[in-house]
Amino acid sequence: MTRSITRICLVRHGETAWNAEGRVQGQTDVPLNAVGSAQADAVGAALAGERFSAIYSSDLTRVRQTAEPAARRLGLPIRLDAALRERHYGMFETFTYAEVRVRFPEDYARFRKKELDYDFQGGESLRRFNERSLGCVRALAARHAGEAILVFTHGGVLEMLYRDVQAFGLSAPRDFEIPNGALNWVEIAGGAWSVKTWAERAHLPRALDDLPE
Repeated sequence: MTRSITRICLVRHGETAWNAEGRVQGQTDVPLNAVGSAQADAVGAALAGERFSAIYSSDLTRVRQTAEPAARRLGLPIRLDAALRERHYGMFETFTYAEVRVRFPEDYARFRKKELDYDFQGGESLRRFNERSLGCVRALAARHAGEAILVFTHGGVLEMLYRDVQAFGLSAPRDFEIPNGALNWVEIAGGAWSVKTWAERAHLPRALDDLPE
């Protein structure tokens, strides 16, 4: 008996002005810049020949805008899900990482140490963010078992998923890429998750990977 395989293509949103500036976005609603819009078009073109049962997206503007060209080409509606949002970075949001290091040195050190319960004094802890993002992706996979779906989300969500599937752990330094507009494919077969390809960006003229380790 052939095992059914669930395929998920996950895409990080295109570039924003804040990405280019190294500014912490988190759940602040920032639109794509011109580069990001071009990346969104390139993603749509790259996926035009694929077949998906559904398209899901974070409800933040930069992600919805990235999803729109693919949705038009594929003829599918975009299903918005707030659980696909980026981590809430609390008081870090709107500042560059360089500014955060100076303004909040103790908090920045706790962030860099990946303390599981540190929440940016009102944001979202790594533990809670990991549970929220993984719970969402797993629920989508269960809802579409044996199908292929397209998910547009944020770098942090992709990082949590990669670490989980690869049994990489939350505290290890990040040594894998998460570029804007890249394609990342995972498969689930017999309950086992695997990364098939990661950070595909042949369709992109350029792409930033601006997340700190």
